[in-house]
Amino acid sequence: MNKKLLCAAMLAGLSVAQAASAQEFDDRWYLTGAVGYNMQDSDRNTDDAPFASIGLGKFISPNWSLDGELNYQNPQMDPEDGLNWSQYGISFDLRRHFIAEGRGWNPYVLMGLGYQRSEEEFDAFPSPNSPGESKDGNFAAKVGVGLQTTFESKVAVRAEVAYRADFNDQSVRAPDESYFGDVLASVGVVIPLGTKAAPVAPPPPPPPAQTCADLDDDGDGVNNCDDKCPGSQAGQTIGPDGCPAPVTIDLKGVNFDFDKATLRPDAVAILSEATQILNRYPDLKVEVAGHTDSVGTDAYNQKLSERRAKAVYDYLTSNGVSASRLQGPVGYGESRPIDTNETAEGRAKNRRTELNVQN
Repeated sequence: MNKKLLCAAMLAGLSVAQAASAQEFDDRWYLTGAVGYNMQDSDRNTDDAPFASIGLGKFISPNWSLDGELNYQNPQMDPEDGLNWSQYGISFDLRRHFIAEGRGWNPYVLMGLGYQRSEEEFDAFPSPNSPGESKDGNFAAKVGVGLQTTFESKVAVRAEVAYRADFNDQSVRAPDESYFGDVLASVGVVIPLGTKAAPVAPPPPPPPAQTCADLDDDGDGVNNCDDKCPGSQAGQTIGPDGCPAPVTIDLKGVNFDFDKATLRPDAVAILSEATQILNRYPDLKVEVAGHTDSVGTDAYNQKLSERRAKAVYDYLTSNGVSASRLQGPVGYGESRPIDTNETAEGRAKNRRTELNVQN
């Protein structure tokens, strides 16, 4: 296999790992280094030997990692001393980690594919070029199991046993073999590169969708659902329906005798106090309104209420209240009772005048 193809394959494998990474797990690149013992296939006619490997990898998901590793070994030929046999290669190993919260060591299984190149010396006597040398590169596949610690202590430790099938069918010492099966036992370290990224806080949940019950566009204290007058102005007295509510200066005692429109002495005292209030607040504007009970015809009561309103209006203007501040006089007849008209006491309360604030 061409070495350029090997490099391209390694870069492609690692780029897949980069594309698959995400921030909900530790996806830093890491370096690996391991030493171990290779129990050689007996058909090779070589001694078992130590080996070493170095690699680069990363987790591509919370439970899967992908490593690219280089390996080398140089066992002695058996039984002929003086001849050399060495092997080096590259493999791409995919590991499935079975990680449990709070557990220091976590098992994994691995599957790997790679390329192994063997350099084998052999006795070529009587050739002057003896010993001869055979060089051959072949596809290799690997499966195995292992244990690995987490990165909590910055450097993880890995222990592994794997079986590697080396499809070398050009061995001089074993020409009838199409592949060799070696057992690899190793321990190593996994060293993460860089600083672990801080966990990304989940975005805050979106605020609940607002409804008209949550909104008050005109700021009158009544939500949009219940506001029947959405254009109310600042400073107005607002009712529960969002509409301006009439404000009345209470003139309790300014009542009239039956079928009369003249002010009683007790009414004059109340009106004197109302005049003082109006003079104390010169910006206050009021409507002067007169009312009757239900005795009599509607037309008669309308005229009577107007005369009662005028009696109060005349009192206010004659005592210093500007007519520009007064609306009316207005008569409402019997249309706005404040008490029942079924009793004498109720009818007496309905024969009244009011000052309704207009601003």
